[in-house]
Amino acid sequence: MNALAAGVQPAAVEFVAVGQEFSSSDGSRVIALDRVNLTLRKHEFVSVIGQSGCGKSTLLRLIAGLIRPSSGTVSIYGQPVSEPRDEIGIAFQKPTLLPWLDVLGNVTFPMRHKYGRVDERDVARAHELLERVGLAEFARKRPGELSGGMQQRAAIARALLHDPDILLMDEPFSALDALTRDEMSFELLRIWEERPKTVVFVTHSIQEALLLADRIVVMSARPGRVTEIIGVPLPRPRSLATLSDPVFTELANAIREKVFSRRPD
Repeated sequence: MNALAAGVQPAAVEFVAVGQEFSSSDGSRVIALDRVNLTLRKHEFVSVIGQSGCGKSTLLRLIAGLIRPSSGTVSIYGQPVSEPRDEIGIAFQKPTLLPWLDVLGNVTFPMRHKYGRVDERDVARAHELLERVGLAEFARKRPGELSGGMQQRAAIARALLHDPDILLMDEPFSALDALTRDEMSFELLRIWEERPKTVVFVTHSIQEALLLADRIVVMSARPGRVTEIIGVPLPRPRSLATLSDPVFTELANAIREKVFSRRPD
């Protein structure tokens, strides 16, 4: 019986013995990742947590094809990643919106940049996404006229414009206040539930990781290794009540101990 017949989602992303080294300004070598093995299932929501400098963002850059691994292989649907791929969308820590374009122009900019034009279908899709993230009435506003949370919503709409099958998110809510951060987390869950995608979400927030994810990947301090993968048994759809679930609190405490424990030899 194959995986699909058995009800198991196929692997969307796979790391096999991946190592990543960089050259520092003084000529020394920095090992960012060491022997990482990781399999992400199709349409799974995975959070990645760990201390600063443990290689979380490097994982995303490898999946995106922005860099190649120093050793090992990274593959998407069984094909080695060698360059950026159309089925991937990326949302960064900062919105990085172009200040001279309005919100609609920013959301459709990737299509204009890639193809030199934006057609009616792209504009219709952009308006649909802006409606979904609560920015329909701000389509003609400039980024400077929006709050930080609204700018990040626009950036997420931009990442979703071409309906990517894999969405990479590098601490996209870290600069937001606590209330806006929770609001954006629930907004992201709603979007993901309506149009399922494989999501890899890097965060420093254990609460955020638990609220969003099916599984949590815990990284060691540099050199980054996958020390544990934790399944999240909280039922979906998630809500504010999830945050007060005793299982949520118990898991948060357990994960906190793992993240801040002494680095293994």
